[in-house]
Amino acid sequence: MYHVYAFCRAVDDIADRNGPRAERLAELAQWRQDIAGLYHGRDTPAPLLGLAAVIGRYGLEQRDFDAIIDGMWMDTEHDIRAPDWAMLDLYCDRVASAVGRLAVRVFEVPQTQAQPLAHHLGRALQLTNILRDLDEDAAMGRLYLPHEALAAAGIGETEPRAVLLHPKLHQACAPLLARAREHFAQAARIMDSCQRALVRSPRLMASVYSEILDRIEQRGFAAPRRRVSLGKTRLLLTALRHGVL
Repeated sequence: MYHVYAFCRAVDDIADRNGPRAERLAELAQWRQDIAGLYHGRDTPAPLLGLAAVIGRYGLEQRDFDAIIDGMWMDTEHDIRAPDWAMLDLYCDRVASAVGRLAVRVFEVPQTQAQPLAHHLGRALQLTNILRDLDEDAAMGRLYLPHEALAAAGIGETEPRAVLLHPKLHQACAPLLARAREHFAQAARIMDSCQRALVRSPRLMASVYSEILDRIEQRGFAAPRRRVSLGKTRLLLTALRHGVL
């Protein structure tokens, strides 16, 4: 998982970094070529030898690495602002559920449960991230709240900072809260059907992010918003509860 995380961190840093878009897109394209090389017998760059070994051991699929790069490409090519629900779901699949599809193979979750778990938990985590990071994303010119939710709340703006100051912002966020909770519930049902040892890490992630979602809802969305996070002691206790440490 350290090798998978290192890949995800590297491409995410490219997407979030300041700098010419063309330059960053070229870096993502290079990553796509490097990943393809791991699957087609090309010489493996030394920094990717560990990832190559993990791919071989767990049968990680190239399409999931490509999907993650596709998600970062979406963020890099242009600033996402008020996508429709379909585009938001595609984005969540690429930047979160695809990571989950790699992770469940490493955790050796049975395939009948692995794919649905990655689908639901990935989306639950990403929707929580979107609601937590509204202000940080707006500072980068991004707004992931779907335009259908904005319209239903009576918000005609799509400029991120203007949307975040709107008095009906909470109404636009409510559908994402509801969807995240439903995905968490679906993921919990799947994990309940798995051997406990195989889903310790997914349960830990679900527990931490569910609590973050609760705190976001309790805090509300009126400006100024305090960033929600869990303290180190709370994280440690949660990890101990799930037998991860």
